[in-house]
Amino acid sequence: MAFQVAFLPFMSVVALGAAVFGRQSGLVGIQTALQTFLPLATIFYVLYYSWIYPYYISPLRHIPTVPGFPLWGQFFSIITSECGVPARDWHQKYGPIVRYFFPFGSERLSVAEDDAIKQMTIRNPYNFPKPERARLWMAPVLGEGVLLAEGQAHVVQRKALNPAFSISSIRSLMPIFWAKSLRMAELWEDEMATDRVKSKSFEVLEWLNRTTLDIIGRAGLGTDIDSLDNPETLLRKAYRNCFEFDLQARVINGIAAFTALVRLLPVKANRDIEDARNIILSRASRIIQEKQATANTAKEDVRQKDIIGLIVKDNMTASKEDTLSLETMRNQVMTFLGAGHDTTATSVAWTLLLLAKHPEVQEKLRKEIREHLPFLFDEKLRHNPRNLEKADVDLLPYLEDVCKESLRYIPSIPMTVRKTIADDTLAGYFIPGGTTVYLMANTINRLPMYWGSTADKFDPSRWRNLPSTYTTNAFMTFLQGPRGCIGRKFAEIEMKTILCSVLSKFTFERDLSVQDPEELKMWRLVLRPRDGVSLKVSALSG
Repeated sequence: MAFQVAFLPFMSVVALGAAVFGRQSGLVGIQTALQTFLPLATIFYVLYYSWIYPYYISPLRHIPTVPGFPLWGQFFSIITSECGVPARDWHQKYGPIVRYFFPFGSERLSVAEDDAIKQMTIRNPYNFPKPERARLWMAPVLGEGVLLAEGQAHVVQRKALNPAFSISSIRSLMPIFWAKSLRMAELWEDEMATDRVKSKSFEVLEWLNRTTLDIIGRAGLGTDIDSLDNPETLLRKAYRNCFEFDLQARVINGIAAFTALVRLLPVKANRDIEDARNIILSRASRIIQEKQATANTAKEDVRQKDIIGLIVKDNMTASKEDTLSLETMRNQVMTFLGAGHDTTATSVAWTLLLLAKHPEVQEKLRKEIREHLPFLFDEKLRHNPRNLEKADVDLLPYLEDVCKESLRYIPSIPMTVRKTIADDTLAGYFIPGGTTVYLMANTINRLPMYWGSTADKFDPSRWRNLPSTYTTNAFMTFLQGPRGCIGRKFAEIEMKTILCSVLSKFTFERDLSVQDPEELKMWRLVLRPRDGVSLKVSALSG
């Protein structure tokens, strides 16, 4: 029983008991009885749920437990560290499944054991939904689309979305990927020309967010957001407000992860989220209405290419049980916009930072791009549609390794939280229903038990010689199974296209005038650098 849920009923019973005792005994008055009983009862209650229960009664007490007093647990270590980093140490010391505590003995599990991950993601995934509190925290920005749907609703949504996310569908969208990626490179060139320089510091994350927002707008939704050329467009401003990192926003959004009541406070951080949500909802509703109107009037031979257009078209002929409601489709648009642009932008930004820190990797990758896609290095051929149509970024093996290693080293989604519906078994331990369980990609992706002694090293070459201890579940950036990221292939191709577009035009170095962004990681839906990623960008010579 959770401390917060049980405390008030418990105190009510104690107060009633004290009142009855005070009246019946005649020895003391009701007020005196209350003054005596309530403090004693409170002390006993806190001790019970923060010490006696977790260590002597809880069915989870046999699981290796991180040392510490359960009254406050590991909470301060968690909130003052990069998401997932404390658990790396716990797993190395205490094993692949560990128990730790939030305040007042609230139990949490971190799972990194291979078979336990399979149980959660493959064999019995729908017994491990996201907790309601987590869903409510993410829904205002991401909508209740496929990312947050659970149970049968998720099954129906996933089935409806699968055709639109097939490899053939995504490949048909690649001209859009190229157009937006090359446009960003052009705008960087324009800024350098305006300043009459060959090198310039760019905060690349903001640029990448605009690029990926434009890509998901055109490729995913069939609409022009045009934030690359118009950075103050309402939708881009809305998402920028969602990811503010000022002190008030960090405090409010941190508390919101524990209780939605904080959203009722009349403060700027809450107004920003509400304004952003209204803008995103309005745009999502308009997109769905336009797609439905197009689908209703289009001739049979009109082919929808964007993802939401395909979904709306397929939805018109789907069986009743597989049909998505208007609200559900609007939520998918919100999910595509929110989850579909910021995660990839952040991943590319981290990759460019890592390439700036490892110039030998950057040069080797640029050499491979030149060998496979030489037209990108020729200004006259760079934008030729026939060249772009034949370009296949999946045929560059080192590019594949660099992207996978970057996504392993700094996963943009550092963890996911689940809460069991029914009793289950993980790693041989009984797990009762109602247990909160974490799968931390930023932990698992760096564990020596899977990756060997170089787990904490950025090394793309590892993917050509994986250790015998490696398993598929050692790479948890996209999760696995039916709850794994449906947009994984979309994101991978998008990421590769952007990297090819900029590495064929520029070199990247650390901007030494700013603090290393790796030292400023902040978790806000994604693992972002607090101040963005500022890099020294130089025009490629020769």
